[in-house]
Amino acid sequence: MPPARMATRTEVPAPAQPGSAAPPRGILPGLLAVAALAAAAYGLGRAVPVVGGPIFGITLGMAIAAFRRPSAALRPGVAFAGKQGLQIAIVALGTGLSLTEILRTGAGSLPVMLGTMAACLLAAWGFGRLLGIGGDLRTLIGVGTGICGASAIAAVSGVIGAGEMDVAYSVSTIFLFNAIAVLLYPTLGHLMQLGQHAFGLWAGTAINDTSSVVAAADIYGQAARSFAVIVKLTRTTLIIPLTVILAALRIRGQRGTGGAPIRWRRLIPWFILWFLLASVANTLGAFPLPVQRALANAASFLIVMALTAIGLSAQFGQMRSTGLRPLLLGGLLWATVGLSSLGLQALTHQL
Repeated sequence: MPPARMATRTEVPAPAQPGSAAPPRGILPGLLAVAALAAAAYGLGRAVPVVGGPIFGITLGMAIAAFRRPSAALRPGVAFAGKQGLQIAIVALGTGLSLTEILRTGAGSLPVMLGTMAACLLAAWGFGRLLGIGGDLRTLIGVGTGICGASAIAAVSGVIGAGEMDVAYSVSTIFLFNAIAVLLYPTLGHLMQLGQHAFGLWAGTAINDTSSVVAAADIYGQAARSFAVIVKLTRTTLIIPLTVILAALRIRGQRGTGGAPIRWRRLIPWFILWFLLASVANTLGAFPLPVQRALANAASFLIVMALTAIGLSAQFGQMRSTGLRPLLLGGLLWATVGLSSLGLQALTHQL
């Protein structure tokens, strides 16, 4: 039997806009706790570079969350570090990239990007029906795997009116396979002898969430990280046309029911715009080399903080209570995007 849908609709918070963060007193305790754990993970990563700070951070966070989740006083800061902290890191990485490079990379990766997304959405429809998984849940897992993880789930859930259980399970599923990707992809990349360009394209098109893309590529190399970030952020923009299509289908199916209006402005992640502006500024020579290096180091630490916070936010109990079929769907889609990305790279002579 497909899992029962909940009647309650979820209002998913939009990506924070500059100046809209929680008051400092609210986020400071959690930020300090995450920073302390991240400092330990960062140090371990420098001592054992083959593992890297991001893996130590997410592993440490998950290990702590398995025994005790952060208290209510810490959660605002943990959430800020896991989301806005990562977005700030992405913007900082933009200061070391040129706009010309971004446009060239985005255009070159487009066939692989669109192909993996199409393969994932078709697989979500087929495998989801085969496993008897409800339409909203398979849609959320499909867009989360095919585009950009929790950000896509947040955007799409508000458009299709998904229930709380569907949102919670899809986010938890995406999180699990993000963690597996961070742990496995660098090793698999070395076994397949992928170059920095090929691994960056593979990570950017096949790993679900931005944090995990950055973490896996950062372990593989700086060139892979830069390329993967551009590919991933280009891929993230696919949220916009997809949500427009889903919204149009919903409006068509519910015409005349008086549903809540869709706020289109919330569908555009603000940090992509700031990343592009930082890249434009760097293209014009605004950031000297020492400044670029300092910002790159700050971005690396913020990435470790973000992965530590995401590990602390793991919801193991929610996944246990819902069953294994959606988790199986997530695994099948995760394998689909990974294999289709490599196959399309081979067809387009980018391996």
